[in-house]
Amino acid sequence: MNKGILAAITSVGIFCIAMGLSYPLLSLILEEMGVSASMIGLNTSMTPLGMILSSPFVPRLARRYGSWFLTVACFCITAVMLFLLAVVRDLIFWFPLRFILGIAINVIFIISEFWINQLAIPKIRGRIIGIYATVAAAGFALGPMILIVSSTHGWMPFILGISVILAALPILIQAKEHLPEFDSEESSSVLSFLSFAPLLLFSVASAALFEQVTLSLLPIYGLRHGLSESASSLVLGTLIVGNVFIQIPIGWLADLISRRVLLIILSFTAVSGSMLLPILIGGSMLLWPMLLIWGAVAYGTYTVALVELGDRFSGAALVAGCGAFSMMWGIGGTLGSPIAGIAMDILGQEGLTATLGLTFLALGIAAFFMPLSRLR
Repeated sequence: MNKGILAAITSVGIFCIAMGLSYPLLSLILEEMGVSASMIGLNTSMTPLGMILSSPFVPRLARRYGSWFLTVACFCITAVMLFLLAVVRDLIFWFPLRFILGIAINVIFIISEFWINQLAIPKIRGRIIGIYATVAAAGFALGPMILIVSSTHGWMPFILGISVILAALPILIQAKEHLPEFDSEESSSVLSFLSFAPLLLFSVASAALFEQVTLSLLPIYGLRHGLSESASSLVLGTLIVGNVFIQIPIGWLADLISRRVLLIILSFTAVSGSMLLPILIGGSMLLWPMLLIWGAVAYGTYTVALVELGDRFSGAALVAGCGAFSMMWGIGGTLGSPIAGIAMDILGQEGLTATLGLTFLALGIAAFFMPLSRLR
């Protein structure tokens, strides 16, 4: 595997461990503070809001300062934000801190996905993207697992998160010469890209909504079903770890069969998972394999979209596409947590499953009638 791809995937995987830890950690802290589910969702939405508003500016900043320098800087900013979240246990201050966190996260993912798609060999692009999704998923799965052995009280979980983020810096430093820069002569607007691939962008938004809702509210959903704090974290970790085993096969399928058909299958399987969760969470052993499959197919919609993006677009258009993907990821996350939180306040805990099920039902139906992307 290309050294640049290997470095980008490895650093993102390490980064995702810290992010996988931070989402349930911050939500559980807010729950202990007596904050409502809707307010927890609103606070969580500050991170994807930062992603939305910063997306149009990332390509320009990367061309000006260099993609490598900007990525390293944002790793450091993320570590500082986690430190401040640990020090300042005040809901009001957490809103701007999580907004800035979203900007830093956004830069890291836009540039990393540009690096990977730009360097990937076309005939095996799906498998490369599958590996990337697998490593990222493994990081997100390991993050919540830390809470099983580390309480939400005190500094320890924050220290672990900051240490993990800083561990990625040596990898990026060693790989600097193997990572491509953005083309300084070409330009393409993130906003102008939105009309070229609406179904891909809907897929991204759906996967983002799923991620944000589950990371921020699934632990609370488990608590309200009578699970312990550690068991709720295990439910979230199991959901995410399905990607470790299934994203590479999904990427392989994306290289072989119609990606539109694959997207339809993944969407309706995700709807089934939303329907089964309230039935199985009461104690059935079938809960655990269901969580593995549910998480894998929901995130798999993003894998399919990213493979299609790399195949259909290149150069400045690929940069714009990565920015548009990140913007839609932010929109999905921003809308998802507050909507699911409000639904849980109104309908009870099953407001979460209703939100996720209806989202993937809409995506599956849209895939029947819309092309994955249009030529520029």
